[in-house]
Amino acid sequence: MGQGVWRGSDQLGWNDTLEELVKQGTLTCGFIGLAECLKACIGVHHGESEEAQQLGLKIISHMRERMDQQSKIDHLNFSLIATPAEGLSGRFTRIDKKRFGIIQGVTDREYYTNSFHVPVYYHINAFDKIRIEAPYHELTNGGHISYIEMDGDPSNNLEAFEAVVRCMKESGIGYGSINHPVDRDPCCGYSGVIEGHICPKCGRDETKGEVKFDKIRRITGYLVGTLDRFNDGKRAEEHDRVKHDIK
Repeated sequence: MGQGVWRGSDQLGWNDTLEELVKQGTLTCGFIGLAECLKACIGVHHGESEEAQQLGLKIISHMRERMDQQSKIDHLNFSLIATPAEGLSGRFTRIDKKRFGIIQGVTDREYYTNSFHVPVYYHINAFDKIRIEAPYHELTNGGHISYIEMDGDPSNNLEAFEAVVRCMKESGIGYGSINHPVDRDPCCGYSGVIEGHICPKCGRDETKGEVKFDKIRRITGYLVGTLDRFNDGKRAEEHDRVKHDIK
């Protein structure tokens, strides 16, 4: 506040109250599991059916409209956020599984799908995934992300990498990510893709020593070298991920 980061804070005295300033912030409503919601409603998710896509957009549009209505009522910044929900993605599934049992495509995994994402286990072309998820970015004014999974080192195919970025821009993706494996040998400093247990630079076998390779992966927006600190739901989600074809 004292550094003037919040609008109007540079006018505050040391003993002034903050009510007017905190109105500059945002109050977000987050959601997960649109894919599972659609499976429960009509038996398919938005990656499988145009009907499901239209229903998904109708659901999220209604949520955004509700946030906008509340903003006008309270004169506060209510917004809709597309969230991975961290621990809740697994916790909510366990609760629903206990209450409703195992429902195929809904509660039969350890997690609910992030926000409006096409499920991580569903095989789909990268460009189709981008175009399906893009309309939801405009609706989620509190924040959003869409990503695709690439196999191997993208520096070996820069044209494909650029094509994905251009598709994201042209489709209206607000925040896009291209996930690809980034491995590192902390002993020799090699950074790239390490197949198996042998470093391609120094030839070190990680199984014959205590120092292991760093395996950098993206989990709920974080780039991590290990999944040890993440819950069972997020580890299961990472395990289920498929690569997205870019042909």
